[in-house]
Amino acid sequence: MKPKRIMRPDDANIAGNVHGGTILKMIEEAGAIISTRHCNSQSGEHCVAALARVERTDFLSPMCIGEVAHVSAEITYTSKHSVEVQVNVLSENILTGAKRVTNRATLWYVPLSLKNVDKVLEVPPIQYAWKELEEDGKKRYEEQKLERLVTKQRNGDIIFPVFNPEPYTVGYSQSSLIHLVGPSDCTLHGFVHGGCVITISGRMTFTSNKSMEIEVFVDADPFVDEPKERYRAVSAFFTYVSLSKEGKPVPVPQLVVETEDEKRRFEDGKGRYLQTKAKRQVQMQPLTQQ
Repeated sequence: MKPKRIMRPDDANIAGNVHGGTILKMIEEAGAIISTRHCNSQSGEHCVAALARVERTDFLSPMCIGEVAHVSAEITYTSKHSVEVQVNVLSENILTGAKRVTNRATLWYVPLSLKNVDKVLEVPPIQYAWKELEEDGKKRYEEQKLERLVTKQRNGDIIFPVFNPEPYTVGYSQSSLIHLVGPSDCTLHGFVHGGCVITISGRMTFTSNKSMEIEVFVDADPFVDEPKERYRAVSAFFTYVSLSKEGKPVPVPQLVVETEDEKRRFEDGKGRYLQTKAKRQVQMQPLTQQ
């Protein structure tokens, strides 16, 4: 599957490049479409593939306004109840025809019954070109399964407001946004239902010389349906870099950690940073253009 779209001025962020959220939306939609098609490829109960986990998304190069985004998605592994999708995004200069890789992502989807969205259906298996591909996919599946367990343990965390925090501390970095979800926020299949209030909270957990890691929680408060307690809908880590007007990375003010929890989160973030740095060095190797 290879959808494409030209980038418009309203897709730009404050730096003048295509907003990361726009690219992430294209990546997620491509994965959802190919996963849903596959999960309905055999006769049985109809379903829709819902995003369960973004394993990782790497922004390798900025995309510019006026360029054409080519999004290619491929199913690389299936377990009994989940689908792994690899997505690549290429940017094309339509004046010169030059292309470059801007994003790579790995996502996991689960098939939910259209009759009962709480029911997870079985996934049809895929045919692998050789046995090693299946073995590698199973290894990735087991790794992300373990990471989900760690995430569930961390999802009990709550970000409390800090009054008059000192500059460069974790409290100073914290922010929250309360948003009423409406129809325009829903996906094609309507899994983000209108009528829920969501609270998005973020805090800085780690800084390197030129990057910073932000932990984000999304909590939902249903108030239209029967009373239900607040629940954690999404948790994620985002890595940002500070850029000059010329688009060059500049030093980041270092995060000041004060409590034992903040120190622990900082060390955990440092471990993720080193892992990501090593993987990025491998992924930056030239991709053969087809």
